[in-house]
Amino acid sequence: MSLCVAILATITTLGCNLQELTQQASKTTWLSVATGGTGGVYYPYGGGIAKVISDNLDSVEATAEVTAGTVDNLKFLSERSADIAFALADSLSDAVAGRGVFADFGRVPARSLAVLYPNYTHIVTLADTNIERISDLNGHVISTGAPGSGTEIIAFRVLQASGIDPDSDITRQSLGASQSVNAIKDGKIDAFFWSGGLPTGAILDLATTPGMTIRLLPSDEVLPVLRAQYGDTVYHEMVLPRSVYPDLEMDVPAVGVANILAVHESMSTDLAYEITRILFEHQAELVAIHAEAENLTLDTAVVGSPTMFHEGAIRYYEEQQVWANTDEP
Repeated sequence: MSLCVAILATITTLGCNLQELTQQASKTTWLSVATGGTGGVYYPYGGGIAKVISDNLDSVEATAEVTAGTVDNLKFLSERSADIAFALADSLSDAVAGRGVFADFGRVPARSLAVLYPNYTHIVTLADTNIERISDLNGHVISTGAPGSGTEIIAFRVLQASGIDPDSDITRQSLGASQSVNAIKDGKIDAFFWSGGLPTGAILDLATTPGMTIRLLPSDEVLPVLRAQYGDTVYHEMVLPRSVYPDLEMDVPAVGVANILAVHESMSTDLAYEITRILFEHQAELVAIHAEAENLTLDTAVVGSPTMFHEGAIRYYEEQQVWANTDEP
C-alpha cells in the first residue's frame, strides 16, 4: 500500500510540475527578429538584440532568424511571421507607401523603434581586374544581391542611374554576401554589390584571403540621380575608410542609406517601449557582438526614419528628452 501511495504521489507531483511549466510557457511572449544573411551585419546584430531582450525582459524570448534581407523582412513583418525587422530606409519608404516592389504586395504597416546605423554601398571586385568604375561593369558577370534583399534594390538603382540595364547589359547573378564572396573567389563572377555596415564579415574574409586584393568602386557619382528620383532624404554620401578592409588604396566615396529597426504598428506600446529601452541600456553588450552598435545614439536614433515611430519608442525618447520630431512622415 505504501508503495502505491508513493507512486501516486510521484505521478501527482510530475503532473503538477508539467502543468506549471505549461502555464509558464503559455505566458511567455515569443519574438522573431528578421535579420539577413550570415555574412552581413544584420544577423549578428540581430542575434545580439534577441539576446539582450531575452536576458532582460521577463517572460519574453526572442530569436534571430536568417533571411534574405530587407524586402523579405518587411513582408514577414506585415504577415506577422516576424515581430522585429531590420530594414533599409529606401525599402521601408516603399513598403509603407505600397510602391515599388511592394506595389502588388500592399502597404506594410511598419513603425520605427530606432535608426541604427548607416549602410554603405559596397561594389566589390578584385584589384587585378579592369573594373575601376561603375560603367566598367557593363558586359561582366555581376551579383546584385539576394532576391528579397535591400541590396538588390540599391544595386538595380545604382546600375540604372549609371545607364546600365541590369537585365541586358550585365550577366546577373543573385547572391548574398557570403555566396558572392565564394563566387568571386572561384572566378564565377567579376564583381558584386552589397549594402551593409562596417566591416561586413564576408567582405573582410575576401580581403584577407591570401593572393586576393579587393577593390571597392566609388558610387557617389550616381547620388544626384538617385536623389532626383527618390528624394533628398533617403540616400546620402558616405565614405568607406581605407582602414576598414586590408589593402584598400584609398577612402572610397559611396552611397549610404540608414538602417531602421522596425516593428508592426500593432505591437503593444509597453513592449515597444521596453525593447527600445533595452537597446540603449544594454548597448555595451551589443557593441561586444558587433561594432556597428556603437553608432546607436539617442540623438541619431530619432533622425532619418521614412515612417512614423512607434508610440512606445516615442515614450522612451520623450523620457530621455531627445524627442523633437514633430514633422514625422
